[in-house]
Amino acid sequence: MVLIRITFLLVVCHVGITYTTSIPRNYEKAKIELEEYIEAKKKDIDLRFKPLYHVAPPVGWMNDPNGFSYHNGEFHLFYQFYPYDSVWGPMHWGHVSSPNLVNWKQLPTALLPEEEQCFSGSAISQEDKLTLMYTGRVAADVDPYFNETQYLAFSDDGINFYKYEGNPVLARAPNGSPEFRDPKVWMYENNYYVVIGSQTTDKRGRVLLYKSSDMKSWEFLSVLGESNGDMGYMWECPDFFELDGKFVLLMSPQGLLPQEDRYKNTHQTGYIIGEFSYHTNEFIHEVSFQEIDFGHDFYAATTTEANGKRYLVAWFSMWDEPHPEDVDGWAGMATIVRELSIVGDRIIMKPVEQIETLRAEILIDSNIEPGQVLEFGKAVEIFINSDISQKLDLLLEGREGDSKVWLRWDPEVGKVVVDRGSSDIRQVEWSPIESQTWRIFLDSSSMELFCGEGEVVFSSRVYALGGWRFTNESNQSLQIKAYDLKRGVPE
Repeated sequence: MVLIRITFLLVVCHVGITYTTSIPRNYEKAKIELEEYIEAKKKDIDLRFKPLYHVAPPVGWMNDPNGFSYHNGEFHLFYQFYPYDSVWGPMHWGHVSSPNLVNWKQLPTALLPEEEQCFSGSAISQEDKLTLMYTGRVAADVDPYFNETQYLAFSDDGINFYKYEGNPVLARAPNGSPEFRDPKVWMYENNYYVVIGSQTTDKRGRVLLYKSSDMKSWEFLSVLGESNGDMGYMWECPDFFELDGKFVLLMSPQGLLPQEDRYKNTHQTGYIIGEFSYHTNEFIHEVSFQEIDFGHDFYAATTTEANGKRYLVAWFSMWDEPHPEDVDGWAGMATIVRELSIVGDRIIMKPVEQIETLRAEILIDSNIEPGQVLEFGKAVEIFINSDISQKLDLLLEGREGDSKVWLRWDPEVGKVVVDRGSSDIRQVEWSPIESQTWRIFLDSSSMELFCGEGEVVFSSRVYALGGWRFTNESNQSLQIKAYDLKRGVPE
């Protein structure tokens, strides 16, 4: 197809980089038509399971969070987006922004596919410019019938993005693997670095490290890590960052086989802790792979740094699992944002402090007895204090039906259990660092459990019609404090 282009050139200067592009008129028209479609389609969405304070698509399908970044005093979060159906389709980039990581504003769709699907990637703030680096997936005529390369897009206002005419800027993996995606870019001193998920020639997952002075010409540096044969066939959505004096390789390996309580989801997300040198480009692994969240629905986590803190968000769903909300015209959402730190040999996650600003009234602050039942609205935060030398057994379910989840603790085995029924169980050992409190976040179709200081976290989708019913099925009384939470995202 011959593209009709508008008559002016856009010249953008980024910290030592000059991009010149012309903007296709039909691309601009497609963006306008898409936003008109979204506004019209929102009227048809059934809101029964739509979250009140988790980022979700206005319509259609959402998967991986992308481009999580801090730019000109605002947080930006993009996501894989297919607006025309509530199932995966040709990938766009949806876009929201927030001043505080809890109150989110819907923005126009940032990227639309053309010859390429706009797969996952990242964003980097460069003075007044915001640049996206993403994977362009293009169909091919021969097996494996696709090719993945890395593209750039950029914006002067943080809202309207234009693709670089020189795309792709990184055309192939060093070994020619077609599995070459999900770039995470950052700047160190005067150079840009990016990690990209890929695969060895014998189908083992790996993460590649590159360097550039201008984000257009990239030099391959090293393999930061790769599967030894039992760590999966593809490492997606890599992230690499310094945290509390250590370096962390965060990624989502595909193809891990279940091992007792571990790796029971379709795909996993976790991290390796180690040491790294920008002189040798070598990442020395010190603590082997650990899952970062132990729930049913957590994938493709990504991070950003702002104000001296490292924040994480993930896709709050899972591949090859039912998405009951899809019949309502939307599917998929993001977790609440968590703050990361390292304690010993593991990462702990806590909800961002700003989430306290969503608290409305206190619903209860007292002891509840065995068998006692409480009822809440759709969005609630609950603190549970118990005697952890005894069993703890809580039932959470919809006030008008649909799914249920049991939260359990058995001191004899030392495990926290999240049970959605029908043997759909996730569990892990818990050794409290200090606090023994459970902090639970409930939304219209989700449950997030933070144990103690955040050393054990579970994120699981639970579909509660008409708000939540809480039953103390333990044989002990519990101290409970609960807050009604205000809306933090658009309807």
